[in-house]
Amino acid sequence: MSKVPEQPPPEPEQPPPEHEQPPPEPELPEASSGLPGTSSGAPPRSRLRLRAALTCLALQFQATRVGAAAMFGTAAVTGLLPALAAWFGKLLFDEIGHGGDADTGRATALALAVAGVGAVTAVLTQLAGYLDEVVRQRLVVTVEDRLFARVNEFRGLRHFESPAFHDRLRLAQEASQDAPHNITMFSQSAVRAVATVTGFTGVLFAVWPPMVGLLFLVGGAAFVARLHQARRQAEVSEIVSGKYRRRLFYRGLLTDPRAAKEIRLFGLGGFLHTRLVTALGDATSAELRVARRGVLVQSGFALLNTAVTGLGTVVVAIGAAHGRFTVGDVTLFIAAAAGIQATFGGIVTQAGMAVEGIRLFGHYTDLMETPDDLGSGSDLGSGGEPVPALRHTIELRDVWFRYDPSGPWVLRGVNLTLTAGTAVGLVGRNGAGKSTLVKLLCRFYDPVRGTILWDGADIRTLDVARLRRRIGVTFQDYMAYDLTAQENIGVGDLDRLHDRDAVRTVARAAGIDEKLSSLPDGYGTLLSRVQVDDYDASPGVTLSGGQWQRVALARSLLRTDADLLILDEPSSALDAQAEHEINAALRRHREGRTSLLISHRLSALRDADVIVVMTDGAVAEAGTHDELMGAEGQYASLFTLQAAGYQDTRVG
Repeated sequence: MSKVPEQPPPEPEQPPPEHEQPPPEPELPEASSGLPGTSSGAPPRSRLRLRAALTCLALQFQATRVGAAAMFGTAAVTGLLPALAAWFGKLLFDEIGHGGDADTGRATALALAVAGVGAVTAVLTQLAGYLDEVVRQRLVVTVEDRLFARVNEFRGLRHFESPAFHDRLRLAQEASQDAPHNITMFSQSAVRAVATVTGFTGVLFAVWPPMVGLLFLVGGAAFVARLHQARRQAEVSEIVSGKYRRRLFYRGLLTDPRAAKEIRLFGLGGFLHTRLVTALGDATSAELRVARRGVLVQSGFALLNTAVTGLGTVVVAIGAAHGRFTVGDVTLFIAAAAGIQATFGGIVTQAGMAVEGIRLFGHYTDLMETPDDLGSGSDLGSGGEPVPALRHTIELRDVWFRYDPSGPWVLRGVNLTLTAGTAVGLVGRNGAGKSTLVKLLCRFYDPVRGTILWDGADIRTLDVARLRRRIGVTFQDYMAYDLTAQENIGVGDLDRLHDRDAVRTVARAAGIDEKLSSLPDGYGTLLSRVQVDDYDASPGVTLSGGQWQRVALARSLLRTDADLLILDEPSSALDAQAEHEINAALRRHREGRTSLLISHRLSALRDADVIVVMTDGAVAEAGTHDELMGAEGQYASLFTLQAAGYQDTRVG
């Protein structure tokens, strides 16, 4: 028999005295805005961006050391070649300018040198493009691999039920796709630019030194303006993140086959379409405002650059007319000015993309450093102790919980004991805290106050993965995976994913084996009409709601070695006959196991050893069915109300 402590006195309307209230919760491991660098005590933004840039550069070599080294080496050589070609061109034009006194052999050699530099440049350009693609592809795989490995390391649900975290995750995903490549492009452009500018600077100094200062002045101003533009674009990306998330939500609804029925029945298509377009329009309007400003600023600097180049060209041309410069000097100057201007323009554009990428990549590095959501502020939270088979009890002692420090209490001083080998039924109106209690038992969250004990050991000291291996759950909001029938059940115990006999055994217990066996490919049939593995693969099939619930039930039953079986509304989608059959099968399956049964259909809980009634997050009643009916309390009222709906004079 499960033991339930005596019912605590009713909670007063006003908050209890200070000594009876839960202490302040530890600070949650998440910045209030959900954006990096915004929490109090955070490092300066410049330091965070530098760290993000260095992290990304290091990742390039971690992803492919040889490829990254070859890419930067090729960029450096490619950057030097234009200045070399321009110098050979100057010498060629000077030689040709001698007229009849020109050395034909020297002119031919210089022409071949110009052509050779061009050929090498063409080959290295193609090689650089290939190396860039190699680094980009390897980098994307490396970054995304680490990102989702980190996501899988979050042991609880707090992050996944936080909209701010989903914004951060979306930005981190975008960063993992685009930011590393942008930073890679900038880094190799910077190497190439340094080589190019170094070569051409020497040329300009030899022809007309003031031109170097003018070009650097204008190019530097354009560089600073582009950096400011990039920062503004990144800020807008953060601001509109929520709008894009809503857009994805509405877009998903409009194409979700599960939502298609209600959308068409209730005529929601236009309503959701309007919401989608509004969210997208608000986001794009903000981005376009920044883009318009950027066009104006960059156009102004482009005109200024053109004016400076034109001025230098006029000065050199006049000097050539007066004999101070040769024709080769003029062509060299024009090539050098155009080369430096193009280099500045390219590096400015790449720098803007890199700064935006670095800022967004900060979301990636921030997420990678986000602490686990379990055990915050507690020495017990790390866990790691082995989890022995349940022999005695699972006990909740004075458990208080709420999802947010400013939110309402969902559980308020719950005391409950589940004795090994017995069945406990959990009853309560919607919002009473039943599903939250399940989340705490699975340790998706930790109590704000109080403890949950597994044979006397605080579950916060136990290894989370091993604890969950000892629990089988059919959730009320179960998943329908776009996988085969075999896999949909087999994921309940990955060690037996391909064990057809074990899968069929639990499918029979859940009353779904006959249906799955009759599918076109039996248990190998894809249970989806949305996803297919191959282009020419045969379409999958869909199941009814009740059939999906049986699949989900079989999934939880596959953990035959689970000590605790939790069934949260396991028959809500079944008809009366199917519910009767399933309840009978479940009684046989859970015999001798510790079970927690949650259902609004009280008749399904009559045979439980103890029935617990929850009200407003607290235990209101506890006892057997007969004891609670005799007490004429809340349970008796609810049971009588349900039974009245089935009473008929024609039924004896």
